[in-house]
Amino acid sequence: MGGESAVRIAALLPDVLGTYSDGGNVTVLAQRLRWRQIPVEICTVAAGDVPPADCDLYVLGGGEDGAQVFAADWLRRHSRLRATLEERAVTMVVCAGLQVLGRWMQDTAGRRHPGADVLDLTTKAGRRRAIGEVVSRCAIPGVGALTGFENHRGVTTLGAGLLPLAEVVRGVGNGAGDHGDGVLTSTVVGTYLHGPVLARNPALADAVLSRVTGRALPSLELQDQEAVRRLRLGRSSVTRLRAARW
Repeated sequence: MGGESAVRIAALLPDVLGTYSDGGNVTVLAQRLRWRQIPVEICTVAAGDVPPADCDLYVLGGGEDGAQVFAADWLRRHSRLRATLEERAVTMVVCAGLQVLGRWMQDTAGRRHPGADVLDLTTKAGRRRAIGEVVSRCAIPGVGALTGFENHRGVTTLGAGLLPLAEVVRGVGNGAGDHGDGVLTSTVVGTYLHGPVLARNPALADAVLSRVTGRALPSLELQDQEAVRRLRLGRSSVTRLRAARW
């Protein structure tokens, strides 16, 4: 693959949305490209930086309420980046990163804070915090089961025409009553799952990279990858998934 252009990955606001080691998703994406001899460049974009609008893939992680409000305002102020997220680049978002791309977020006091308005979704605070392991069925063909852990109080409602990334078998996910987790569009892959989610679900990482590169990627034969997957799924999770006939 000599002469191939590097895939440019931007880690957005790791100093603001850096909870639960979600920054590890960037590491996973970059390494899975390198293992395939695909060149990659990582651009770390902090709160005081002017973000590039020409990257191929943008990654946002989780954070607390104040961090979410800051991140949404930051994205609105950087209009070129916001347009890129809305129109062209692939974006991978987790938890708070998912919420800030929406129209608004409502806190526990009932105050609504504007989101970046990239996606037609809204989030309000639920009655209870969702904490624990999650197992879901991914809507992307070939990805299969997803595992991760959630720790949030958000109830995210998708607008008409938006579909979730996965159907929750165990756990809460979006919490809006449709058993969905996250969101999946032509450019955005979003989830409430931490872990980091792409370290626990390498097939999802490859699905994201296939969207970025525009082609199916050759498989990687990694010795302990399936062993880790089996450990994370566990006997009870596998039983539930089989019972659901997925």
